[in-house]
Amino acid sequence: MILYERARRFFSRARFFILAGGGTAMCAWLAGCAPHEKPADITIINGSEPESLDPAIITGQPEFRIVIGLFEGLTRLDPKSARPIPGLAENWEVSADGLIYTFHLRTNLVWSTGEPITADDVVYSWVRALNPATASDYAGQLFYLRNAEEFNSGKLKDPAGVGVHALDQFTVRAELNHPTAFFLDLCAFPTLYVVPRQAIEKYGDRWLMARPLPSSGPYELADWRLNDKVRLKKNPRYWDAAKTQSEIIDLLPIGSPATALNLYQSGQADIVWDKNVIPVELLDVLLKRPDFHAFNFLATYFIRCNVTHKPFDDPRVRRALALAIDKERIVKKITKAGEQTAAHLVPDGTANYLSPDGLDYNPELARRLLAEAGYPDGKGFPRFSFIFDAMKIHENIAVELQQMWHETLGIDMELRQLEWKVYLGAMDRLDYDLARSSWIGDYNDPQTFLGMFLSGDGNNRTGWKDPAYDGLIKAANNEPDLQKRAQLFRQAESRLIQDESPVIPLFYYVGINYFDTNRIEGVFENILDDHPLQCIRKIKP
Repeated sequence: MILYERARRFFSRARFFILAGGGTAMCAWLAGCAPHEKPADITIINGSEPESLDPAIITGQPEFRIVIGLFEGLTRLDPKSARPIPGLAENWEVSADGLIYTFHLRTNLVWSTGEPITADDVVYSWVRALNPATASDYAGQLFYLRNAEEFNSGKLKDPAGVGVHALDQFTVRAELNHPTAFFLDLCAFPTLYVVPRQAIEKYGDRWLMARPLPSSGPYELADWRLNDKVRLKKNPRYWDAAKTQSEIIDLLPIGSPATALNLYQSGQADIVWDKNVIPVELLDVLLKRPDFHAFNFLATYFIRCNVTHKPFDDPRVRRALALAIDKERIVKKITKAGEQTAAHLVPDGTANYLSPDGLDYNPELARRLLAEAGYPDGKGFPRFSFIFDAMKIHENIAVELQQMWHETLGIDMELRQLEWKVYLGAMDRLDYDLARSSWIGDYNDPQTFLGMFLSGDGNNRTGWKDPAYDGLIKAANNEPDLQKRAQLFRQAESRLIQDESPVIPLFYYVGINYFDTNRIEGVFENILDDHPLQCIRKIKP
Protein backbone atom coordinates (compact mmCIF):
# COMPACT_ATOMS: atom_id res chain seq x y z
CA MET A 1 0.00 0.00 0.00
CA ILE A 2 2.86 2.39 0.85
CA LEU A 3 4.53 1.66 -2.50
CA TYR A 4 1.24 2.25 -4.31
CA GLU A 5 0.69 5.60 -2.59
CA ARG A 6 4.21 6.76 -3.44
CA ALA A 7 3.70 5.81 -7.09
CA ARG A 8 0.36 7.56 -7.17
CA ARG A 9 1.79 10.78 -5.73
CA PHE A 10 4.73 10.64 -8.15
CA PHE A 11 2.48 10.29 -11.17
CA SER A 12 0.29 13.11 -9.89
CA ARG A 13 3.32 15.43 -9.65
CA ALA A 14 4.59 14.34 -13.09
CA ARG A 15 1.17 14.99 -14.58
CA PHE A 16 1.07 18.50 -13.13
CA PHE A 17 4.58 19.15 -14.37
CA ILE A 18 3.67 18.24 -17.94
CA LEU A 19 0.35 20.07 -18.03
CA ALA A 20 2.06 23.18 -16.68
CA GLY A 21 4.28 23.15 -19.77
CA GLY A 22 7.57 22.66 -17.93
CA GLY A 23 10.20 20.02 -17.85
CA THR A 24 11.54 19.03 -21.25
CA ALA A 25 13.51 16.24 -19.62
CA MET A 26 10.41 14.81 -17.94
CA CYS A 27 8.46 14.92 -21.20
CA ALA A 28 11.35 13.34 -23.06
CA TRP A 29 11.51 10.56 -20.47
CA LEU A 30 7.80 9.82 -20.84
CA ALA A 31 7.94 10.04 -24.64
CA GLY A 32 11.08 7.93 -24.95
CA CYS A 33 13.17 10.67 -26.56
CA ALA A 34 16.83 10.49 -25.60
CA PRO A 35 18.40 14.00 -25.34
CA HIS A 36 20.98 13.23 -28.07
CA GLU A 37 18.44 11.77 -30.49
CA LYS A 38 17.13 13.65 -33.47
CA PRO A 39 13.49 14.60 -32.82
CA ALA A 40 10.83 12.93 -34.93
CA ASP A 41 8.86 14.83 -37.54
CA ILE A 42 5.68 13.13 -36.30
CA THR A 43 5.08 11.44 -32.93
CA ILE A 44 2.05 9.16 -32.67
CA ILE A 45 0.62 7.52 -29.57
CA ASN A 46 -0.20 4.05 -30.85
CA GLY A 47 -1.74 2.14 -27.93
CA SER A 48 -0.25 -1.15 -26.78
CA GLU A 49 3.28 -2.48 -27.24
CA PRO A 50 3.39 -4.40 -30.56
CA GLU A 51 3.31 -8.19 -30.24
CA SER A 52 5.38 -8.48 -33.43
CA LEU A 53 6.13 -6.62 -36.64
CA ASP A 54 5.95 -9.73 -38.84
CA PRO A 55 3.09 -9.16 -41.32
CA ALA A 56 2.24 -12.88 -41.32
CA ILE A 57 1.94 -13.05 -37.52
CA ILE A 58 0.36 -9.81 -36.32
CA THR A 59 -3.29 -9.69 -35.30
CA GLY A 60 -3.80 -6.35 -33.52
CA GLN A 61 -4.39 -2.81 -34.75
CA PRO A 62 -1.32 -1.31 -32.99
CA GLU A 63 0.87 -3.70 -34.99
CA PHE A 64 -0.99 -3.14 -38.26
CA ARG A 65 -0.50 0.62 -38.03
CA ILE A 66 3.26 0.20 -37.86
CA VAL A 67 3.60 -2.62 -40.38
CA ILE A 68 1.79 -0.71 -43.14
CA GLY A 69 4.72 1.69 -43.02
CA LEU A 70 7.40 -1.00 -43.29
CA PHE A 71 6.01 -3.37 -45.90
CA GLU A 72 3.65 -3.26 -48.86
CA GLY A 73 1.49 -5.59 -50.91
CA LEU A 74 0.61 -5.74 -54.57
CA THR A 75 -2.05 -3.16 -53.75
CA ARG A 76 -2.35 -0.57 -50.99
CA LEU A 77 -5.32 1.37 -49.62
CA ASP A 78 -6.24 4.86 -50.72
CA PRO A 79 -5.99 7.06 -47.57
CA LYS A 80 -9.33 8.74 -48.22
CA SER A 81 -11.57 5.98 -49.57
CA ALA A 82 -9.80 2.90 -48.13
CA ARG A 83 -10.24 1.27 -51.53
CA PRO A 84 -7.37 -0.70 -53.15
CA ILE A 85 -5.03 1.17 -55.48
CA PRO A 86 -1.76 0.07 -57.14
CA GLY A 87 1.06 -0.75 -54.74
CA LEU A 88 4.04 -2.92 -55.68
CA ALA A 89 1.98 -3.91 -58.73
CA GLU A 90 1.46 -1.01 -61.11
CA ASN A 91 -1.44 -2.74 -62.92
CA TRP A 92 -3.23 -6.06 -63.37
CA GLU A 93 -5.72 -7.95 -65.50
CA VAL A 94 -8.61 -10.15 -64.37
CA SER A 95 -9.87 -13.01 -66.50
CA ALA A 96 -13.45 -12.93 -67.78
CA ASP A 97 -14.53 -15.59 -65.27
CA GLY A 98 -12.92 -13.70 -62.36
CA LEU A 99 -10.64 -16.62 -61.44
CA ILE A 100 -7.24 -15.43 -62.72
CA TYR A 101 -5.45 -12.24 -61.64
CA THR A 102 -2.26 -11.32 -63.48
CA PHE A 103 -0.24 -8.67 -61.64
CA HIS A 104 2.56 -6.66 -63.24
CA LEU A 105 5.16 -5.43 -60.78
CA ARG A 106 6.84 -2.08 -61.10
CA THR A 107 10.25 -2.50 -62.68
CA ASN A 108 11.95 -0.11 -60.22
CA LEU A 109 11.18 -2.08 -57.04
CA VAL A 110 14.04 -2.68 -54.59
CA TRP A 111 14.32 -3.54 -50.92
CA SER A 112 15.50 -0.77 -48.63
CA THR A 113 18.84 -2.62 -48.60
CA GLY A 114 19.16 -2.39 -52.39
CA GLU A 115 18.28 -5.89 -53.68
CA PRO A 116 15.53 -6.12 -56.34
CA ILE A 117 11.99 -7.09 -55.31
CA THR A 118 10.73 -9.73 -57.72
CA ALA A 119 7.68 -11.86 -58.43
CA ASP A 120 9.44 -14.72 -56.60
CA ASP A 121 9.38 -12.59 -53.44
CA VAL A 122 5.60 -12.26 -53.74
CA VAL A 123 5.17 -16.01 -54.14
CA TYR A 124 7.53 -16.70 -51.24
CA SER A 125 5.68 -14.27 -48.94
CA TRP A 126 2.23 -15.68 -49.66
CA VAL A 127 3.34 -19.30 -49.35
CA ARG A 128 5.15 -18.47 -46.10
CA ALA A 129 1.98 -17.00 -44.63
CA LEU A 130 0.14 -20.19 -45.61
CA ASN A 131 2.81 -22.54 -44.29
CA PRO A 132 1.44 -24.21 -41.13
CA ALA A 133 4.86 -23.76 -39.51
CA THR A 134 4.36 -19.98 -39.65
CA ALA A 135 1.18 -20.33 -37.54
CA SER A 136 -0.47 -17.27 -39.07
CA ASP A 137 -3.88 -16.52 -37.56
CA TYR A 138 -4.72 -14.70 -40.79
CA ALA A 139 -3.71 -17.48 -43.17
CA GLY A 140 -7.38 -17.75 -44.09
CA GLN A 141 -7.06 -14.47 -46.01
CA LEU A 142 -5.24 -16.52 -48.65
CA PHE A 143 -7.66 -19.45 -48.78
CA TYR A 144 -9.27 -17.92 -51.88
CA LEU A 145 -6.22 -19.13 -53.79
CA ARG A 146 -6.42 -22.55 -55.41
CA ASN A 147 -5.17 -25.27 -53.01
CA ALA A 148 -4.18 -22.70 -50.35
CA GLU A 149 -6.37 -24.18 -47.62
CA GLU A 150 -5.16 -27.67 -48.45
CA PHE A 151 -1.53 -26.53 -48.13
CA ASN A 152 -2.22 -24.75 -44.84
CA SER A 153 -3.93 -27.83 -43.38
CA GLY A 154 -1.11 -30.13 -44.46
CA LYS A 155 -3.16 -32.09 -47.00
CA LEU A 156 -1.00 -30.66 -49.78
CA LYS A 157 2.75 -30.86 -49.14
CA ASP A 158 4.12 -29.23 -52.28
CA PRO A 159 3.78 -25.40 -52.20
CA ALA A 160 4.02 -25.36 -56.00
CA GLY A 161 0.43 -26.57 -56.03
CA VAL A 162 -0.81 -23.35 -54.45
CA GLY A 163 -2.41 -20.95 -56.93
CA VAL A 164 0.26 -18.26 -56.97
CA HIS A 165 3.13 -18.35 -59.47
CA ALA A 166 5.88 -16.10 -60.79
CA LEU A 167 5.58 -16.07 -64.58
CA ASP A 168 8.74 -13.98 -64.88
CA GLN A 169 10.66 -11.47 -62.75
CA PHE A 170 7.85 -8.90 -62.87
CA THR A 171 4.66 -10.96 -63.32
CA VAL A 172 2.58 -12.77 -60.69
CA ARG A 173 -0.35 -15.01 -61.54
CA ALA A 174 -2.98 -15.68 -58.84
CA GLU A 175 -5.49 -18.49 -59.44
CA LEU A 176 -8.66 -18.36 -57.31
CA ASN A 177 -11.14 -21.04 -56.32
CA HIS A 178 -14.07 -18.78 -57.20
CA PRO A 179 -14.66 -15.12 -58.10
CA THR A 180 -13.76 -12.97 -55.09
CA ALA A 181 -14.97 -9.40 -55.31
CA PHE A 182 -12.61 -8.21 -52.56
CA PHE A 183 -9.43 -9.98 -53.69
CA LEU A 184 -7.69 -6.68 -54.50
CA ASP A 185 -8.56 -5.50 -50.97
CA LEU A 186 -6.89 -8.64 -49.62
CA CYS A 187 -3.75 -7.86 -51.60
CA ALA A 188 -3.49 -4.65 -49.53
CA PHE A 189 -3.79 -6.54 -46.23
CA PRO A 190 -0.62 -7.15 -44.15
CA THR A 191 -0.79 -10.95 -44.35
CA LEU A 192 -0.21 -10.62 -48.11
CA TYR A 193 2.61 -8.08 -47.79
CA VAL A 194 5.93 -8.84 -49.41
CA VAL A 195 8.59 -9.75 -46.82
CA PRO A 196 12.38 -10.23 -47.21
CA ARG A 197 13.21 -13.84 -47.92
CA GLN A 198 16.93 -13.08 -47.64
CA ALA A 199 16.60 -11.97 -44.00
CA ILE A 200 14.10 -14.67 -42.98
CA GLU A 201 16.20 -17.52 -44.37
CA LYS A 202 19.34 -16.12 -42.74
CA TYR A 203 17.96 -15.30 -39.27
CA GLY A 204 14.88 -17.52 -38.97
CA ASP A 205 12.41 -16.45 -36.26
CA ARG A 206 14.75 -13.59 -35.29
CA TRP A 207 14.67 -11.97 -38.72
CA LEU A 208 13.11 -8.78 -37.37
CA MET A 209 16.34 -8.24 -35.40
CA ALA A 210 18.36 -7.93 -38.62
CA ARG A 211 20.00 -4.52 -39.07
CA PRO A 212 19.47 -3.11 -41.54
CA LEU A 213 16.08 -4.80 -41.84
CA PRO A 214 15.02 -4.99 -45.52
CA SER A 215 11.65 -3.29 -46.01
CA SER A 216 9.41 -3.08 -49.06
CA GLY A 217 7.35 -0.12 -47.83
CA PRO A 218 7.83 3.64 -47.44
CA TYR A 219 9.73 3.37 -44.14
CA GLU A 220 12.62 1.44 -42.61
CA LEU A 221 12.80 0.25 -39.02
CA ALA A 222 15.30 2.57 -37.35
CA ASP A 223 14.71 1.36 -33.79
CA TRP A 224 12.34 -0.74 -31.72
CA ARG A 225 12.80 -0.28 -27.99
CA LEU A 226 10.36 -2.38 -25.99
CA ASN A 227 7.93 -0.37 -23.88
CA ASP A 228 9.51 2.78 -25.28
CA LYS A 229 8.86 3.36 -28.96
CA VAL A 230 9.15 2.21 -32.55
CA ARG A 231 11.07 4.65 -34.72
CA LEU A 232 10.63 4.61 -38.50
CA LYS A 233 12.80 6.49 -40.97
CA LYS A 234 12.01 7.23 -44.60
CA ASN A 235 13.05 4.52 -47.07
CA PRO A 236 14.75 6.44 -49.91
CA ARG A 237 14.59 3.35 -52.16
CA TYR A 238 10.79 2.98 -51.93
CA TRP A 239 9.23 3.24 -55.38
CA ASP A 240 7.08 6.22 -54.33
CA ALA A 241 9.60 7.83 -51.92
CA ALA A 242 9.09 11.26 -53.46
CA LYS A 243 5.61 11.33 -51.92
CA THR A 244 6.61 10.12 -48.44
CA GLN A 245 5.80 13.17 -46.36
CA SER A 246 7.81 12.72 -43.13
CA GLU A 247 11.44 11.68 -42.61
CA ILE A 248 11.09 10.22 -39.08
CA ILE A 249 7.99 8.92 -37.30
CA ASP A 250 7.94 7.74 -33.70
CA LEU A 251 5.12 5.47 -32.49
CA LEU A 252 4.77 5.25 -28.72
CA PRO A 253 3.22 2.22 -26.96
CA ILE A 254 1.10 4.12 -24.44
CA GLY A 255 -2.19 2.68 -23.22
CA SER A 256 -2.88 5.14 -20.41
CA PRO A 257 -5.45 7.77 -21.47
CA ALA A 258 -4.13 10.29 -18.91
CA THR A 259 -0.54 9.92 -20.10
CA ALA A 260 -1.60 10.12 -23.76
CA LEU A 261 -3.55 13.33 -23.21
CA ASN A 262 -0.76 14.86 -21.15
CA LEU A 263 1.85 14.18 -23.84
CA TYR A 264 -0.44 15.59 -26.52
CA GLN A 265 -1.30 18.69 -24.50
CA SER A 266 2.38 19.38 -23.82
CA GLY A 267 3.31 19.02 -27.49
CA GLN A 268 5.26 15.79 -27.00
CA ALA A 269 2.83 13.89 -29.27
CA ASP A 270 1.15 15.04 -32.47
CA ILE A 271 -1.50 12.36 -33.00
CA VAL A 272 -3.35 10.01 -30.68
CA TRP A 273 -5.07 7.08 -32.37
CA ASP A 274 -8.51 5.84 -31.27
CA LYS A 275 -10.84 6.14 -28.35
CA ASN A 276 -9.14 3.66 -26.04
CA VAL A 277 -6.60 6.31 -25.08
CA ILE A 278 -9.07 9.10 -24.35
CA PRO A 279 -10.02 9.69 -20.69
CA VAL A 280 -13.64 8.53 -20.54
CA GLU A 281 -14.46 10.97 -17.75
CA LEU A 282 -13.48 13.87 -20.03
CA LEU A 283 -15.04 12.55 -23.22
CA ASP A 284 -18.09 14.83 -23.21
CA VAL A 285 -15.85 17.90 -23.03
CA LEU A 286 -13.09 16.70 -25.34
CA LEU A 287 -15.44 15.77 -28.18
CA LYS A 288 -16.47 19.42 -28.42
CA ARG A 289 -12.90 20.44 -29.22
CA PRO A 290 -11.98 20.97 -32.91
CA ASP A 291 -8.89 18.75 -32.60
CA PHE A 292 -10.95 15.71 -31.53
CA HIS A 293 -12.40 13.87 -34.52
CA ALA A 294 -15.20 11.28 -34.37
CA PHE A 295 -16.33 9.17 -37.33
CA ASN A 296 -18.14 5.93 -38.13
CA PHE A 297 -16.21 2.91 -39.33
CA LEU A 298 -16.64 -0.85 -39.63
CA ALA A 299 -15.83 -2.16 -36.17
CA THR A 300 -17.66 -4.14 -33.49
CA TYR A 301 -16.98 -4.61 -29.78
CA PHE A 302 -18.05 -8.06 -28.60
CA ILE A 303 -17.46 -10.89 -26.11
CA ARG A 304 -15.88 -14.21 -27.00
CA CYS A 305 -17.05 -17.33 -25.16
CA ASN A 306 -14.67 -20.25 -24.81
CA VAL A 307 -16.99 -23.13 -25.69
CA THR A 308 -14.39 -25.70 -24.63
CA HIS A 309 -14.88 -24.68 -20.97
CA LYS A 310 -17.95 -25.72 -19.05
CA PRO A 311 -20.59 -24.40 -18.65
CA PHE A 312 -19.97 -22.26 -21.74
CA ASP A 313 -20.18 -25.35 -23.92
CA ASP A 314 -23.97 -25.05 -23.54
CA PRO A 315 -25.59 -22.62 -26.06
CA ARG A 316 -28.35 -21.92 -23.51
CA VAL A 317 -25.78 -20.51 -21.11
CA ARG A 318 -24.21 -18.33 -23.80
CA ARG A 319 -27.59 -17.04 -24.92
CA ALA A 320 -28.56 -16.31 -21.31
CA LEU A 321 -25.44 -14.21 -20.91
CA ALA A 322 -26.30 -12.27 -24.06
CA LEU A 323 -29.91 -11.66 -23.06
CA ALA A 324 -28.90 -10.38 -19.62
CA ILE A 325 -26.79 -7.49 -20.97
CA ASP A 326 -28.34 -4.03 -21.03
CA LYS A 327 -26.23 -2.65 -23.88
CA GLU A 328 -27.82 0.80 -23.70
CA ARG A 329 -26.45 1.08 -20.18
CA ILE A 330 -22.94 0.44 -21.48
CA VAL A 331 -22.96 2.99 -24.32
CA LYS A 332 -24.65 5.71 -22.26
CA LYS A 333 -22.78 5.18 -19.00
CA ILE A 334 -19.32 4.15 -20.20
CA THR A 335 -18.45 4.67 -23.87
CA LYS A 336 -20.35 7.98 -24.31
CA ALA A 337 -19.26 8.76 -27.87
CA GLY A 338 -22.52 8.04 -29.66
CA GLU A 339 -21.92 4.32 -30.19
CA GLN A 340 -24.87 2.25 -31.40
CA THR A 341 -25.72 -0.93 -29.52
CA ALA A 342 -25.01 -4.08 -31.53
CA ALA A 343 -27.68 -6.73 -32.00
CA HIS A 344 -25.56 -8.48 -34.64
CA LEU A 345 -21.86 -8.82 -35.42
CA VAL A 346 -21.60 -7.23 -38.89
CA PRO A 347 -21.98 -3.43 -38.63
CA ASP A 348 -24.76 -1.65 -40.45
CA GLY A 349 -23.52 -0.08 -43.67
CA THR A 350 -21.39 -3.03 -44.73
CA ALA A 351 -21.50 -3.33 -48.51
CA ASN A 352 -24.28 -5.41 -50.11
CA TYR A 353 -25.52 -6.78 -46.79
CA LEU A 354 -28.20 -6.42 -44.12
CA SER A 355 -27.76 -8.46 -40.92
CA PRO A 356 -30.47 -10.52 -39.20
CA ASP A 357 -31.82 -9.49 -35.81
CA GLY A 358 -29.88 -10.73 -32.81
CA LEU A 359 -30.62 -11.19 -29.11
CA ASP A 360 -32.08 -8.13 -27.38
CA TYR A 361 -32.08 -7.37 -23.67
CA ASN A 362 -34.56 -9.83 -22.09
CA PRO A 363 -33.76 -10.64 -18.43
CA GLU A 364 -36.76 -12.94 -17.99
CA LEU A 365 -35.81 -15.15 -20.95
CA ALA A 366 -32.18 -15.06 -19.80
CA ARG A 367 -33.13 -16.46 -16.36
CA ARG A 368 -35.33 -19.12 -17.94
CA LEU A 369 -32.56 -20.31 -20.27
CA LEU A 370 -30.08 -20.46 -17.39
CA ALA A 371 -32.56 -22.54 -15.37
CA GLU A 372 -33.07 -24.89 -18.34
CA ALA A 373 -29.30 -25.33 -18.47
CA GLY A 374 -29.38 -26.49 -14.84
CA TYR A 375 -28.59 -23.28 -12.95
CA PRO A 376 -31.85 -21.78 -11.57
CA ASP A 377 -31.12 -18.31 -10.17
CA GLY A 378 -27.46 -19.04 -10.74
CA LYS A 379 -27.32 -21.88 -8.18
CA GLY A 380 -24.44 -24.24 -8.87
CA PHE A 381 -22.97 -22.01 -11.58
CA PRO A 382 -19.18 -22.10 -11.23
CA ARG A 383 -17.24 -18.93 -10.64
CA PHE A 384 -15.66 -17.87 -13.92
CA SER A 385 -13.29 -15.23 -15.29
CA PHE A 386 -13.38 -12.49 -17.88
CA ILE A 387 -10.13 -11.36 -19.51
CA PHE A 388 -9.43 -7.97 -21.02
CA ASP A 389 -6.37 -5.98 -22.00
CA ALA A 390 -5.04 -3.19 -19.84
CA MET A 391 -7.09 -0.16 -20.85
CA LYS A 392 -9.44 1.62 -18.49
CA ILE A 393 -12.46 1.52 -20.78
CA HIS A 394 -12.26 -2.29 -21.04
CA GLU A 395 -12.06 -2.52 -17.26
CA ASN A 396 -15.12 -0.28 -16.87
CA ILE A 397 -17.13 -2.39 -19.30
CA ALA A 398 -16.02 -5.58 -17.55
CA VAL A 399 -17.14 -4.20 -14.17
CA GLU A 400 -20.53 -3.30 -15.65
CA LEU A 401 -20.96 -6.80 -17.12
CA GLN A 402 -19.95 -8.32 -13.81
CA GLN A 403 -22.67 -6.35 -12.05
CA MET A 404 -25.36 -7.07 -14.66
CA TRP A 405 -24.80 -10.82 -14.64
CA HIS A 406 -24.75 -10.92 -10.85
CA GLU A 407 -27.95 -8.87 -10.56
CA THR A 408 -29.88 -10.64 -13.33
CA LEU A 409 -28.57 -14.20 -13.26
CA GLY A 410 -27.06 -14.59 -9.80
CA ILE A 411 -23.64 -15.63 -11.16
CA ASP A 412 -20.23 -14.31 -10.12
CA MET A 413 -17.36 -13.37 -12.42
CA GLU A 414 -13.72 -12.60 -11.68
CA LEU A 415 -11.94 -9.93 -13.71
CA ARG A 416 -8.48 -10.60 -15.17
CA GLN A 417 -6.67 -7.61 -16.64
CA LEU A 418 -3.77 -8.72 -18.83
CA GLU A 419 -0.93 -7.03 -20.68
CA TRP A 420 -1.61 -6.93 -24.45
CA LYS A 421 0.67 -9.78 -25.51
CA VAL A 422 -0.45 -11.99 -22.61
CA TYR A 423 -4.09 -11.25 -23.44
CA LEU A 424 -3.63 -12.24 -27.09
CA GLY A 425 -1.74 -15.38 -26.07
CA ALA A 426 -4.49 -16.41 -23.65
CA MET A 427 -7.08 -16.19 -26.41
CA ASP A 428 -4.88 -18.11 -28.84
CA ARG A 429 -4.45 -20.93 -26.29
CA LEU A 430 -8.14 -20.84 -25.25
CA ASP A 431 -6.90 -20.08 -21.74
CA TYR A 432 -9.95 -18.08 -20.70
CA ASP A 433 -13.68 -18.36 -20.00
CA LEU A 434 -14.94 -15.10 -21.50
CA ALA A 435 -12.89 -12.43 -23.24
CA ARG A 436 -13.51 -8.88 -24.36
CA SER A 437 -12.91 -8.65 -28.12
CA SER A 438 -13.23 -6.30 -31.04
CA TRP A 439 -12.95 -6.56 -34.77
CA ILE A 440 -12.25 -3.88 -37.37
CA GLY A 441 -13.17 -4.82 -40.90
CA ASP A 442 -10.20 -5.72 -43.06
CA TYR A 443 -12.26 -4.75 -46.12
CA ASN A 444 -15.83 -3.66 -46.77
CA ASP A 445 -17.61 -7.01 -47.02
CA PRO A 446 -19.48 -9.23 -44.50
CA GLN A 447 -16.92 -11.97 -45.05
CA THR A 448 -14.33 -10.06 -43.00
CA PHE A 449 -16.54 -10.39 -39.89
CA LEU A 450 -18.18 -13.77 -40.49
CA GLY A 451 -15.29 -15.67 -42.05
CA MET A 452 -13.19 -15.57 -38.88
CA PHE A 453 -15.59 -17.95 -37.10
CA LEU A 454 -15.06 -20.77 -39.55
CA SER A 455 -13.96 -23.89 -37.68
CA GLY A 456 -10.35 -23.74 -38.83
CA ASP A 457 -9.81 -19.99 -38.90
CA GLY A 458 -6.92 -18.74 -36.75
CA ASN A 459 -8.95 -15.75 -35.56
CA ASN A 460 -11.86 -17.86 -34.28
CA ARG A 461 -10.39 -18.15 -30.77
CA THR A 462 -13.58 -19.57 -29.24
CA GLY A 463 -13.20 -23.31 -29.83
CA TRP A 464 -16.58 -23.20 -31.62
CA LYS A 465 -16.89 -25.46 -34.65
CA ASP A 466 -20.10 -25.72 -36.61
CA PRO A 467 -20.19 -27.60 -39.94
CA ALA A 468 -23.50 -25.98 -40.87
CA TYR A 469 -22.02 -22.52 -40.38
CA ASP A 470 -18.90 -23.47 -42.35
CA GLY A 471 -21.05 -24.72 -45.21
CA LEU A 472 -23.10 -21.52 -45.36
CA ILE A 473 -20.01 -19.28 -45.39
CA LYS A 474 -18.33 -21.32 -48.11
CA ALA A 475 -21.54 -21.41 -50.16
CA ALA A 476 -21.85 -17.63 -49.83
CA ASN A 477 -18.32 -17.13 -51.08
CA ASN A 478 -19.00 -19.38 -54.07
CA GLU A 479 -22.20 -17.48 -54.98
CA PRO A 480 -21.76 -14.80 -57.68
CA ASP A 481 -25.28 -13.39 -57.23
CA LEU A 482 -25.00 -10.65 -54.56
CA GLN A 483 -28.54 -11.07 -53.25
CA LYS A 484 -28.24 -14.84 -52.90
CA ARG A 485 -24.81 -14.41 -51.36
CA ALA A 486 -26.18 -11.98 -48.77
CA GLN A 487 -28.99 -14.40 -47.89
CA LEU A 488 -26.49 -17.19 -47.22
CA PHE A 489 -24.45 -14.86 -45.04
CA ARG A 490 -27.61 -13.91 -43.11
CA GLN A 491 -28.36 -17.54 -42.40
CA ALA A 492 -24.80 -18.02 -41.16
CA GLU A 493 -24.87 -14.91 -38.98
CA SER A 494 -28.20 -16.00 -37.52
CA ARG A 495 -26.59 -19.27 -36.37
CA LEU A 496 -23.67 -17.31 -34.94
CA ILE A 497 -25.53 -14.67 -32.93
CA GLN A 498 -28.96 -16.24 -32.26
CA ASP A 499 -28.72 -20.02 -32.14
CA GLU A 500 -25.18 -20.76 -30.97
CA SER A 501 -23.88 -17.45 -29.58
CA PRO A 502 -20.15 -18.18 -29.19
CA VAL A 503 -19.84 -14.40 -29.54
CA ILE A 504 -21.97 -11.67 -27.98
CA PRO A 505 -21.97 -8.31 -29.82
CA LEU A 506 -22.15 -5.25 -27.55
CA PHE A 507 -21.79 -2.09 -29.67
CA TYR A 508 -20.38 -0.65 -32.88
CA TYR A 509 -17.36 1.56 -32.49
CA VAL A 510 -17.23 5.24 -33.20
CA GLY A 511 -13.74 6.06 -34.40
CA ILE A 512 -12.00 8.84 -32.50
CA ASN A 513 -8.54 10.28 -32.87
CA TYR A 514 -7.13 13.61 -31.95
CA PHE A 515 -4.74 15.93 -33.73
CA ASP A 516 -4.71 19.60 -34.69
CA THR A 517 -5.64 20.02 -38.37
CA ASN A 518 -3.79 23.35 -38.35
CA ARG A 519 -0.57 21.45 -37.60
CA ILE A 520 -1.06 17.97 -39.08
CA GLU A 521 -2.39 16.86 -42.45
CA GLY A 522 -2.75 13.55 -44.26
CA VAL A 523 -4.99 11.77 -41.72
CA PHE A 524 -8.37 11.05 -43.28
CA GLU A 525 -11.50 9.53 -41.81
CA ASN A 526 -12.37 6.37 -43.70
CA ILE A 527 -14.56 3.34 -43.18
CA LEU A 528 -11.65 1.06 -42.20
CA ASP A 529 -9.86 3.54 -39.90
CA ASP A 530 -6.74 2.95 -42.00
CA HIS A 531 -4.13 5.72 -42.09
CA PRO A 532 -1.04 5.21 -44.29
CA LEU A 533 1.93 6.74 -42.50
CA GLN A 534 3.59 8.07 -45.64
CA CYS A 535 0.70 10.50 -46.16
CA ILE A 536 1.06 12.22 -42.78
CA ARG A 537 3.11 15.38 -42.30
CA LYS A 538 3.44 18.39 -40.07
CA ILE A 539 2.37 21.67 -41.66
CA LYS A 540 5.22 24.15 -41.69
CA PRO A 541 4.37 27.49 -40.08
